[in-house]
Amino acid sequence: MSNHQKRLSVPKSWPVERKEETFTVKAGAGPHGESGVPLLIVLRDVLGYVDNRKEARYALNQDSVLINGKAVSDEERPVGMFDIVAFLEREEYYRVFPDEGGRLTLTPIDEDSADSKLGKIENKQYVPGGNVQLTLHDGQTLLVDEDSSYSGGDSLVVGNQDDEIVAHFEYEEGALVTAVAGSHAGQIGTIDEIQVTSGSSSNNVLVGQDGGDGFETVEEYVVVIDENFTDDSDGGESADESEPTADDETDESEPTAGDETDEDESTAGDETDEDETSEAEGDE
Repeated sequence: MSNHQKRLSVPKSWPVERKEETFTVKAGAGPHGESGVPLLIVLRDVLGYVDNRKEARYALNQDSVLINGKAVSDEERPVGMFDIVAFLEREEYYRVFPDEGGRLTLTPIDEDSADSKLGKIENKQYVPGGNVQLTLHDGQTLLVDEDSSYSGGDSLVVGNQDDEIVAHFEYEEGALVTAVAGSHAGQIGTIDEIQVTSGSSSNNVLVGQDGGDGFETVEEYVVVIDENFTDDSDGGESADESEPTADDETDESEPTAGDETDEDESTAGDETDEDETSEAEGDE
């Protein structure tokens, strides 16, 4: 199976330029479903820390890049909404957050904030043993007591090392929320009203904003957040604001380690060798 994907077909949430090149890397198996962005794109296109796949693999093999507190070695590992990305050697920490265009961006946070992540409860079911299993938006599952007060639509802050629930935000009128999809993605406000609809139709949510008109969206598009998110969500990095990558450098730039070891490796698409590039061209 090809590890390429045409840029024009990637989800709108991916922080890539669709018309610069034909192909980009395809996300591997993992959390977040189709919306997950391959870690290679974060390292190369968003942050500009590597120029190609080989450099990304080398960096990941140092065990200094963490997602949600765990070292990652797969450059195709999907990164998605509310994930915590940490670079230990650089002492940099980011939360993945949607901007007002719906594209995922990296919002700088402090080291303490990187110890836990936010998750929206997507499903709640009873399991043998008298427990309840909660499934979060990224697929993570948690076992809680049967008499717990958690409900679908609520948000939890979960410790990255021990999976302990450290905070609970109820989905209710008056809650602070952000839209994560739709035409209002990235906007933050307070729930004024939850309009329950009959049948299988999605409930509507009316969100008020200080100094703004507010907006209306469907229930699935909003996530209850901590008030600290309103401060953290400013100044995130997107592909347009990242450091220059190899595609932007001139011919006079010094070669990288990856270029010295493999002169045939491409840095325009997803940095594959000639065989992989031929395979991608065949997919056209």
